[in-house]
Amino acid sequence: MNPRYFAAADLGASSGRVILGRLEDGRFELSETARFDNGPVEAADGIHTDAVGLFEHVRDGVEAAIQASGGRLESVGVDTWGVDYGRLAANGELLEPPFHYRDDRTTGVPDLVFADLPAERLYATAGLQVMPFNTIFQLVAGRDDPRWAEVSRILLTPDLMSSWLCGREVAEVTIASTTGLLDVATRTWSDATCAHLAERYGLPVPRVLPELVEPGTVLGASTEGLFSRPVQVVAVGGHDTASAVVSIPATDTDFAFISSGTWSLVGLELEQPVLTEASRAADFTNELGIDGTVRYLKNVMGLWVLSESIRAWTAAGRAVALATLLAEAATRPGLACVLDMTDARLLPPGDMPSRLLAMAAETGQELADDPGAICRCILDSLALAYRRTIRTACALAGRDVSVVHIVGGGCRNTLLCQLTAEATGLPVVAGPAEGTALGNLLVQARACGALAGDRTALRRTAIASSDLTTYHPGVLPFGPSDWAATERRAYPGKA
Repeated sequence: MNPRYFAAADLGASSGRVILGRLEDGRFELSETARFDNGPVEAADGIHTDAVGLFEHVRDGVEAAIQASGGRLESVGVDTWGVDYGRLAANGELLEPPFHYRDDRTTGVPDLVFADLPAERLYATAGLQVMPFNTIFQLVAGRDDPRWAEVSRILLTPDLMSSWLCGREVAEVTIASTTGLLDVATRTWSDATCAHLAERYGLPVPRVLPELVEPGTVLGASTEGLFSRPVQVVAVGGHDTASAVVSIPATDTDFAFISSGTWSLVGLELEQPVLTEASRAADFTNELGIDGTVRYLKNVMGLWVLSESIRAWTAAGRAVALATLLAEAATRPGLACVLDMTDARLLPPGDMPSRLLAMAAETGQELADDPGAICRCILDSLALAYRRTIRTACALAGRDVSVVHIVGGGCRNTLLCQLTAEATGLPVVAGPAEGTALGNLLVQARACGALAGDRTALRRTAIASSDLTTYHPGVLPFGPSDWAATERRAYPGKA
């Protein structure tokens, strides 16, 4: 069988890359054609994303993929982080660089919105975990901007990139489900929510939202002259977690997943959303997946806390290599200090080690101002957050799981994987590390007829394409009772 070629533009919160996928004999081989930074850009009015610069990198990476494939590249798909959007004028031009979700303009906005649109009512429709940067709150934060009259369309980040690739303006449903504007039960825009934003805040939301499409929709050929030869543009799981979950190497449904990177997205794959009051109170989110599925999950701060700590140490002249830091952390006592990795103070950039030291003091724990100790605290705390989140998700959804799958770059962190097995008491299957790009490619390949079948069939290809490692509990010298006691320290006063 002749190989077939597809390109995944995978834009994360701190970096982006274009991955060329070569599909042959039911197996993908991946190679990188571009990698570039994607940090927040600070301006006088707040923190933004350089969307135009990102697109230039994507374009160059796709052209490199065309050349590397010998001109046989069939399609490209784009996945990114959630919630952020660009505003387009009638001529298709971007009115300004999109605001970045780490900008603080949404501080206090959720409470403002809930004064007129009760949280219970919004959750019953959108099923979304309350995060201050959710698109609905970003829109309300910008309600007084006089340029709304010029806006023809708002596009979420992956849809913005796709529109620049092929000219078609859509909202792919997995990324749209991060907005708070969707009815997740019907997979359509919520007329009631959109009308409320228009009536209460004067936002032209009903007018500027694009049509919704499901992942796997072929949007059309690339704009003439953009590349040396045209390629098809496919709407994949536009939210990077949606793409990552496609690649989970499972043939059964009794699994929990952790998409581990800058963020840790921890949860279950379900057939229907969980929109109960108990689910809302536990702050779980219902985001949409491929083939009519729901990703029932919670956002945990993830390895952002570690990378931002390393940045702070480097700025202070205490530079330490990641490999050295992880090796040192492995020698430190386990569960000596554990903290709540869902604490909102860990969201913004800044002096992360000082915040962690303050949180330790607040909970009556000792934490040395030392990179090795702080790294071990972060990893122990993440594993504890995974344990707590998976158990709560199972209880709320009425599900049992027998295995935890970790996909994404965090699956390379062997200490974190082993700690996760210990904390959950379940085997942990780590891999694929390039899960998001692989899931993106799998959806494209099926859309173009190179693969067939349901998501289980796609996952069989993921298994054939991945190097996997399994971690079993019982290796480290602390058991279930230790984790339970530790949880009470990290989450004082919380059930």
